[in-house]
Amino acid sequence: MNIAVGKYSGFCFGVKRAVEMVEELLKSGPVYTIGEIIHNRAVVEDLRARGAVPAASAEDLPNGARAVVRAHGVPVETLALCKKKGVQVFDATCPFVARIHGIVQREAQKGRDVVIVGNALHPEVVGIRSRAGERAFVVYDRSEVQKLENGAKVSVVAQTTITKMQFESCVDALRQKYNEVEVFHTICTATQDRQDETVELAKQSDAVVVIGGKNSSNTAKLAELSRLYCPKVFCIESAKEVPSILANLDSHDIISIVAGASTPNCMILEVRTSMSELEKTVAQEEEKAAVEAEAQKADDAAEDDFTEAFEKTLVRIRNGQILTGTIVQITDSDVCVNIGYKSDGFIPKSEFDYTADTNPEDMVKVGDEIEVEVVKVNDGEGNVLLSHKNVETKKAWERFIQSAGDGDTVYDAVGKEVVKGGVIADINGIRAFVPASQVSTRYVEKLDEYVGKPMRLAIIEVDDKKKRVVASQKKVLLAEAEAKKKELWQSLEPGMKVKGIVRRLTDFGAFVDIGGIDGLVHVTEMAWGRVKHPSDVFKIGDEIEVLILSVDPEKERVSLSYKQLQPKPWTTAAERYPVGSIVEGKVVRIVNFGAFVSLEPTIDGLIHISQVATTHIAKVEDELKVGDIVRCKVLDVNPEAKRISLSRRDVLLDEMPAIEEMIDDEPEAPQEDEKVVIPPMESASTSLADLFPKMED
Repeated sequence: MNIAVGKYSGFCFGVKRAVEMVEELLKSGPVYTIGEIIHNRAVVEDLRARGAVPAASAEDLPNGARAVVRAHGVPVETLALCKKKGVQVFDATCPFVARIHGIVQREAQKGRDVVIVGNALHPEVVGIRSRAGERAFVVYDRSEVQKLENGAKVSVVAQTTITKMQFESCVDALRQKYNEVEVFHTICTATQDRQDETVELAKQSDAVVVIGGKNSSNTAKLAELSRLYCPKVFCIESAKEVPSILANLDSHDIISIVAGASTPNCMILEVRTSMSELEKTVAQEEEKAAVEAEAQKADDAAEDDFTEAFEKTLVRIRNGQILTGTIVQITDSDVCVNIGYKSDGFIPKSEFDYTADTNPEDMVKVGDEIEVEVVKVNDGEGNVLLSHKNVETKKAWERFIQSAGDGDTVYDAVGKEVVKGGVIADINGIRAFVPASQVSTRYVEKLDEYVGKPMRLAIIEVDDKKKRVVASQKKVLLAEAEAKKKELWQSLEPGMKVKGIVRRLTDFGAFVDIGGIDGLVHVTEMAWGRVKHPSDVFKIGDEIEVLILSVDPEKERVSLSYKQLQPKPWTTAAERYPVGSIVEGKVVRIVNFGAFVSLEPTIDGLIHISQVATTHIAKVEDELKVGDIVRCKVLDVNPEAKRISLSRRDVLLDEMPAIEEMIDDEPEAPQEDEKVVIPPMESASTSLADLFPKMED
């Protein structure tokens, strides 16, 4: 069997660019894709498991989300709705498709009809058509062109993945209906190269295997072209379908493998490896059957020399036969077993896992019955070579087949070696192949790290005839993650207090990981005061305690609050602003009876007009203006009424020099022309304070 793989198979530039963009965005948190990012189920599910959730349309996107436009592009209406909802859009539209968008928009603005050759329901065509509005028409083949009305001027473009033959046929029909036809050759060059190569391979092959998604347009085109030149064409999505293909092939067939633009290289390699391994297994079994046939002929010929009477007293044995014998002797290297044949059989001591310090009688002893398999009737020295381990392995296989039937059993295994395309693991003596794509939920560059390490596997394919097992650790990990996530969703209830880690900050809030689920602390739930941006309160990596406000398992949304677990500012105001303390704040509002001073975002204090200055003032504006920074003394705190009384006058008085320092010990004598007027003292009790106006007046 000769297998060839097309060199143009696998991700094209546009698809690779789109997938890499999603993977890069996933490093900073979950992301949405508008539709499936590419037409490949395995890739889409792998990205979904890592946090890239496909949304059917822009309506399904939450406000303020991050969303990636898929490689096929989207209609202009979708982009407009995203903008309206505040969605942060990352455009992964294939550059070839984006070029078509520009062409049809320009041609429609010129007043020309625009004809798109392709599938009207394909996402790429839907997006292209929206750029031309009412002047756009979609045709799939020549018959649909005939249904169009005759016109003057038309511009024609092609869906990037259609065949050149299909496009040229439609263009020829359009020239018969329009006076002027402007043709834009927009079939992707990578698509054209892939299709041309597929045709050449199909002409030279007995069978063609096409790998790609069932809903992929370019994959369907490759299968369609292959069937024109090759009688056997098989369309598959993964390596699991390889065994069913080989049943329809001959060992001498020439087989070509091609893949669509949405098929990752690892999947192509996995299919190629699986076909090679199955091919090798078939060849080995054919060779083994031939050797056994020759050995059987030799045995039959040797037995002809025995007398008929003696033959009746002996059992006839053959390679692969399972017998029950009796242990007659145990040596340092072998266990001798009587199987009723003309000579005894020998089992190597190593099959019983003996060590240098182990006594053979600890596991088997003379006289024990034991099941054995005939490995060689004659080992070259007239001895029969037996195996007890083969029998135990076959029993283990039978038990394994019974337990693997439901597909839900999880097996403890150990990685043994790295082979092409994956890892060989041991499941209780059974060799299982774990494809590279099934080793982990993420891409693993070095598979060597799994050698000698425990693995937990689920069986995804068993071939009883060929004793071949394909297993997956990824399936187990995804199931466990899903179960854990489901259990967590069931445990969450509004009013619960949970701890989490801040994973991502946006303009509208912070996403907090609360054990595998991301909840949103909206900017209004971060602090009791106004928060300009979440980064003023949190930084990525902060561990915080939050209160669950609401839970929506269907939409996988959790609303959280941080501020409601923090004390309200007025609750501790008396402790933070004790009576008699000096505080500093900004004047934020002036009224007739005083000035309000902001001490912190949610707490203002009042300086009554009588406490603004050391002297009587008629208006507060004579002394203060909005924006001034002032120092005040706390006179009274009333948390229940949410009032704090302040005095600027007391601070100013405390800062004034003492009167004694302002008056000289010996004042200068008045000049001769000056008169000293001393107010009359009404009584001996008149004091200095009586000479000044009362402050509260």
